[in-house]
Amino acid sequence: MSSEEKRTWISALVGFVVPFAYFAITLSKVAGADVTTIDYVRPMLTAIGVGIGAGIVLSIVAAVVSPKDADRTDERDREINRRGEYVGFYVMSIAATVPLILTMADAEHFWIAHALYLAFVLAALASAAVKIVAYRRGW
Repeated sequence: MSSEEKRTWISALVGFVVPFAYFAITLSKVAGADVTTIDYVRPMLTAIGVGIGAGIVLSIVAAVVSPKDADRTDERDREINRRGEYVGFYVMSIAATVPLILTMADAEHFWIAHALYLAFVLAALASAAVKIVAYRRGW
């Protein structure tokens, strides 16, 4: 497994686990509550920070475990990365219409922020999924 594929798996794992935990905790407070009273800004920023930090730390650990592969990328890795980012861009472009529509409908900031965060998460997961499939099935 190349270092780029390891980083992709790390990105997919962190990109799923951290937002899942955040949404599970935050959205459990929605039932029967006024969303304007739910404190979501600090927890969301914390989740974003934890996701970035965990991705960096786990990528460093993966590089330390197999140092000879840490900086090796070839044309195949670059093409897989390009294709994955391409798909992620389109997923983000489509998913970003939801927060835009919510804004136009004067929805609460709580829902707009969560729709935008979910759009970023979906784009990252779609990008990682495309990359993993390309690595696993061959390029």
